[in-house]
Amino acid sequence: MRRADRLFEIVQLLRRASVPLTAEAIATELETSRRSVYRDIAALNAQRVPIRGEAGIGYVLERGFDMPPLMLISDEVEAVVLGVQWVLVHADEGLTRAAADMLAKVAAIVPERLRAAIDEPAVITPPPRSERLDAGVDVARLRARSLQGRKLHIRYADEGGRVTERTVWPFLVGYLDQVRMLIAWCELRRDFRMFRTDRLSAIEFREERYPEHRAALRRRWLAMMNERRDSGAIQSRRE
Repeated sequence: MRRADRLFEIVQLLRRASVPLTAEAIATELETSRRSVYRDIAALNAQRVPIRGEAGIGYVLERGFDMPPLMLISDEVEAVVLGVQWVLVHADEGLTRAAADMLAKVAAIVPERLRAAIDEPAVITPPPRSERLDAGVDVARLRARSLQGRKLHIRYADEGGRVTERTVWPFLVGYLDQVRMLIAWCELRRDFRMFRTDRLSAIEFREERYPEHRAALRRRWLAMMNERRDSGAIQSRRE
């Protein structure tokens, strides 16, 4: 690997990492030596890349730093194209517009040698097999309420057709191949629940904020799902 490529990869590794990375971890990932990593970090610092490091802890990239927009490789462009294709097929109208706009922005900044990956991509997402059944649900508004941490009052029919009304704390919207799921804390059940959006017959968008932080709910739900997956009980609690 050329040194210029290695410098770029170090920044990418630090950008993706959620915890500090040691020189040994970086060296292992890039298949190089720790001595080379030390030299590369020093070179990046000399170029004013804000990398902080503490002995025995590792390196972190300070927030706010970004690489020039043209520093993309072919696989990254194809990943963007495939992701945009999937969003165009499966997401709500607001996200589909945003995805198309993003792809246009990427196309405007990539070098000519990468344009074929956008204009004539080698990746594809199959079209939907059937029309969505939740056409009357404002999924974009559900996303907005999840981000804002505001309560919803919903009328919902379970798999057996039994209808209940309940107040929920939404924090995620899941986009699956055939259905979309509202993931929330349910005040009625006092637990996390996943609601199919095509079974929502009424939604009251309340202004009241729920008392817990959305990020904390998300972390708790993910931890619960990981624990169930590890134990083999992967079936989620769906209503």
